[in-house]
Amino acid sequence: MVTNQSDTFQIGDRTIHRLGYGAMRVTGQNIIGRPDDEDAARDLLRHAVDIGVDFIDTADSYGPGVSERLIREAGVTDDALVATKAGLLRNSDGDWLRHGDPDYIRNQALVSRDRLGVDSIDVLQYHAPDQDVPYEDSVAAFAELKDEGLIDHVGISNVDVDQLETARDHVEVVTVQNQYNVGNRDHEAVLEACEEYGIGFMPYFPVGAGNLDAVGEVLDDVAFAHDATRYQVALAWLLEHSDVTLPIPGTSSVDHLEENVAAASIDLTDDEYARLTDS
Repeated sequence: MVTNQSDTFQIGDRTIHRLGYGAMRVTGQNIIGRPDDEDAARDLLRHAVDIGVDFIDTADSYGPGVSERLIREAGVTDDALVATKAGLLRNSDGDWLRHGDPDYIRNQALVSRDRLGVDSIDVLQYHAPDQDVPYEDSVAAFAELKDEGLIDHVGISNVDVDQLETARDHVEVVTVQNQYNVGNRDHEAVLEACEEYGIGFMPYFPVGAGNLDAVGEVLDDVAFAHDATRYQVALAWLLEHSDVTLPIPGTSSVDHLEENVAAASIDLTDDEYARLTDS
């Protein structure tokens, strides 16, 4: 793996800090509906930008639509690169339903653009492959949206290496978003492919959705040495593990947001990094 040399990453002509913010948690319970306090959610988004976050991840399906709307209302689209997603439906039970039909993707992109209040979406990601729709057809829809100037860049999510290669045959891919953290490295091969191609790798659940017990003992030991939390160390490990990782921890708490951002300043020793990597 490449060791961490920079805290920034280039997407097109935009330079962003590698530690971003995942805006899934500014919605209601189970990522459905509005948060209890929309003013607090908008304040949280503005505070993220104020303390240096300039990369925000969201999705049409978060709410649905709530997260994107709040990002616009918070007035942060000029100060942060916003990556949203298309290709998932939510039903009344809150299930995540894959829907990669090209016409639906186009419609989602148009709606997301309006919700975000932008002329062109910074990055639009294909949320998850749909087994009922040829992957090439779905990706081609994103390529067409980019050619038409409705989106600036294309990302993909929940993919394997073969799907990444297929996507790259149709359009330039700037980001890949897969589940990955210090305790779950099932997609190491995808990360390595992103390193080879200079693609940003966005690990979702970067702190294991709060469950890192499998590597908890080592995390806690390293955290004690840095007067940090295990979750801060998990984020520091992701930043150290590769120059292309773009962690997007999400929270609805200002305190947790500030803790997450502070993780970027933790310098792991070679021994600490090795112990975490081998754990």
